[in-house]
Amino acid sequence: MQEVDIIITGGKALLLDSKNTRLDNAAIAIKAGDITAVGQTEQIAKQYRAKKTINAKDSLIMPGFVNCHTHAAMTCFRGIADDLELMDWLNNYIFPAEAKNVNKELAYWGTLLATAEMIKSGTTTFCDMYIFEDETARAAKAAGMRCLIGEVLFDFPSPNFKNIEEGLLYTRMLAEKWQNDSLINIIVEPHALYTCSPSLLIKAKKIADDFNAPLGIHLLENKTEQEQLHEKFGKSAVSFLKDIGYLNERLIAFHCVCFSDEDMKLFADHGCKISHNPASNMKLASGVAPVPDMLKAGITVGLGTDGCASNNNLDMIKEMSTAAKLHKVARLDPTVMDAQTVVRMATIEGAKVLGMEKITGSLEVGKKADIIILGLNKPHLTPLYSEYSHLVYAASGADIDTVLINGKVVMENRKLLTIDETDVMQKVREIAVNVKNSLKK
Repeated sequence: MQEVDIIITGGKALLLDSKNTRLDNAAIAIKAGDITAVGQTEQIAKQYRAKKTINAKDSLIMPGFVNCHTHAAMTCFRGIADDLELMDWLNNYIFPAEAKNVNKELAYWGTLLATAEMIKSGTTTFCDMYIFEDETARAAKAAGMRCLIGEVLFDFPSPNFKNIEEGLLYTRMLAEKWQNDSLINIIVEPHALYTCSPSLLIKAKKIADDFNAPLGIHLLENKTEQEQLHEKFGKSAVSFLKDIGYLNERLIAFHCVCFSDEDMKLFADHGCKISHNPASNMKLASGVAPVPDMLKAGITVGLGTDGCASNNNLDMIKEMSTAAKLHKVARLDPTVMDAQTVVRMATIEGAKVLGMEKITGSLEVGKKADIIILGLNKPHLTPLYSEYSHLVYAASGADIDTVLINGKVVMENRKLLTIDETDVMQKVREIAVNVKNSLKK
């Protein structure tokens, strides 16, 4: 009998593999952070013996959610400027608040709070763009979360750098420092085409090419941006990106609300990826990204929550529900964005967006044990006809009971094991006092 570290046993399982395999009375054996075996409970029990057994009776076992776009430390700005248009929100509220308040302390504690929220709602991997991202990496590492993080780059100074060259050097430092880490991965992230010069964009791409790292950028979030960029470049924003060599399989574009058929063809032809962030797009009235058409064109699309100042939560189950319903009502077609499609976007397709599909996003032998267990024995989840339907239309983040990342239990029976959430919340409340006072000046 083979010794393993953990066996999860007795639950229903959605593997989210290429066949969308579903198992009853399933078990998963885990050793050294990896999934060693997946099968029926009786079969696994005959072959493996574990130091720790997790009983998943009356529960659903599945891969953890992949949040393809957020700004984790912006938990510290949750609710400071709501019900505003994108550019007004960004230029007159968010950028000034960041200039006055963002420092290493805010980045660390704000991210730690975000990791607590994400783990408690089933997210095991996130992609982040913000300021002082080395602090984000430290916080994610402390929480035990898998991430893809990058320092936001602008043409103008940020709280972390005085000029473009300092921002680029910081990005290169991140890539060098974390390149061999088991959980922390680095992405190069110029903010957007309206905040970055062609020179900055080309220099950022050079760093991404040097480290074979992904490139991430906000793109065509609303109609105003689309019109301004077309006037600036004399061509579509996606055509401009093609001209400067940005379109390849390592490009991840966030939002893509105003995408034309030609934009989608260019993205599909070049293997570019997209993070769809429906709640943020709805709240800022940016529009509805043509995701059903993107999927039909063959583009890989994942889901992201965006940051807590524009959503205002990091709950991927809520994001799945929003994504499914938004496109149905926008197209007056109840068949688009079916539940299974949306769950895949939040798991394995999201992993593909981040270039991590070989290690996470599905429950398969050899992949990392990034696993969540959702309790089903609850009034709002009874009766059960379709696990996918319940995940998208009935469940909530609070239904997640246990979370494993990289084979380590980081939450068990709703108790966080890597984070003291009471201390973290208190620290962020203290930071928020300074934020609130700065808004009065």
